[in-house]
Amino acid sequence: MSSILNADLHCHSIVSDGTLTPEALAERAKANGVELWALTDHDEIGGQRRAAAAAKAQGMRYLTGAEISVTFAGETVHIVGLGFDAEDPRMQQGLADTRDGRGPRAMEMAAGLAKVGIQNAYEGALKFVGNPALISRTHFARFLVEAGHCKDTPEVFRKYLTEGKPGYVPHRWATLKDAITWITQCGGIAVIAHPGRYKFTANEEYALFSEFKAHGGRGVEVVTGSHTTAEYVEYATMARDFGLAASRGSDFHSPDESHTDLGALPYLPGDLTPVWELLADRIQ
Repeated sequence: MSSILNADLHCHSIVSDGTLTPEALAERAKANGVELWALTDHDEIGGQRRAAAAAKAQGMRYLTGAEISVTFAGETVHIVGLGFDAEDPRMQQGLADTRDGRGPRAMEMAAGLAKVGIQNAYEGALKFVGNPALISRTHFARFLVEAGHCKDTPEVFRKYLTEGKPGYVPHRWATLKDAITWITQCGGIAVIAHPGRYKFTANEEYALFSEFKAHGGRGVEVVTGSHTTAEYVEYATMARDFGLAASRGSDFHSPDESHTDLGALPYLPGDLTPVWELLADRIQ
């Protein structure tokens, strides 16, 4: 398979913080011309069987996926795993351990919001959660918009949910080594998700890519929903410099919130190795 393939290897369903079911996502992906698809819910693989079955029903090829939350240099970084065995207990246990911190963190976030006059935010956020173990800032943001505190989710993040604001609570996630180990020992490939989103200095970013590669990471999202055209070029260069395969994914969450739809991205630069070439034997 060449780089000229409409692959979308990063999106979210109601199993984490998306608003569509795996089945509805598969239908949307197919309608948008996606040929190879992966569902990558946050720290959760509970939707994988449904997604694989839905892809098959739509006549699409499928790779298993997950987006794992990692703490690196004091920031949250996301590592996408692709093509792993979703039934492997090592992956299931690792992700369960990572998720466990979300409930207490959500309660702390609600307490912080209560101090500035926003009551019952935890209960409000729960209404938007398909899976209470995966309650996140996105769910709080949807509640605050619905309750009229902000006009849209970006405003919520700016006013309430980023560092220094009343509803912000940091979370210690897995280590980079943990996440890459779970993915690779279960037969998959680890990919740095949307590197353009992290607020790293050039030195910190270099350290992230170096350590990622040293632990066995093999790919980077070059073309993704939040990247600018300049960042496509920048991270294509990083892929070449570090000898990494390139991935492509919309990071689609919801028809109402996502600015990039499933399958609506430019193709990967032709000289890069697409991550799906390394996963040819894992495609369902």
